[in-house]
Amino acid sequence: MTTPRLLPAELPLLLAFDLDGTLIPDQGREVPEASVAALARLRGVGVRVAIITGRDTAPRPVREAVRPDAIASNNGGRIEVGEELRAEARFNPAELAAVLAHELEDARVVVFTPDTLYIDLPPGREPEPWMRMRSWRPLAEAPTDGVLKVGFYHPGVRDFAARLKAKHPGLVLTGAQPPYDHFLTVTPVGAHKGAALTLIAEALDIPLERTVAFGDSDNDEAMLELAGYAVQLGTLPLLARHAHAQVEGPEALGAFLDALADRLEETLAPQTSGL
Repeated sequence: MTTPRLLPAELPLLLAFDLDGTLIPDQGREVPEASVAALARLRGVGVRVAIITGRDTAPRPVREAVRPDAIASNNGGRIEVGEELRAEARFNPAELAAVLAHELEDARVVVFTPDTLYIDLPPGREPEPWMRMRSWRPLAEAPTDGVLKVGFYHPGVRDFAARLKAKHPGLVLTGAQPPYDHFLTVTPVGAHKGAALTLIAEALDIPLERTVAFGDSDNDEAMLELAGYAVQLGTLPLLARHAHAQVEGPEALGAFLDALADRLEETLAPQTSGL
């Protein structure tokens, strides 16, 4: 764990949350009630909240529970502040061709555009439930422009990631290591969670040192490294060097957030009593 640092307890303050394994259980759609209640307290004293996720969209129940000021999806490649789209990173045709020129036999490949999924499945493999819920088409119909993210599901993604990174070092690769050994995500140059945290903080006029980032896996490393205060969910060794605090998992996050709300309310009470 990194050098001890006090959790900020004054405004302005921005809390930035990963989703799976952090704010919600992996592949979940609901924020634990304790976290919902704590976030309501924090918003009530003026804390700003952002979701920064590898998913291409935040589930409606999560958005309704969290009421975020900003959402960054696709590992930070698409950023909305309020109702305004602030950034959307897309592969150029040459980059996309390089990403899709894989040698992973029988891999599941998912190409994400703003509106549609394009999927390549091994013979005899049916789409997963989450794919069926979305508008999807065969990968052969995918456009050569407008692609925001590509995902690979295959036991050999680690070696493929190494080859792709060597040839195209600017692309952003996450996964292909614990806890996602069989899953690789590729996003365009500059599309990572650290860049998203920086843009959101600027848009909300909050200095980076007044940000608190929460994450559990390798795609969260960039934002935990840049945040003023980093909270690791779980025990992934890769993140420990950046973490100022550690929380067991999503079910324990509410208590941590409640403690922060207690500190903020205590700090702000003398100010409000003098009004």
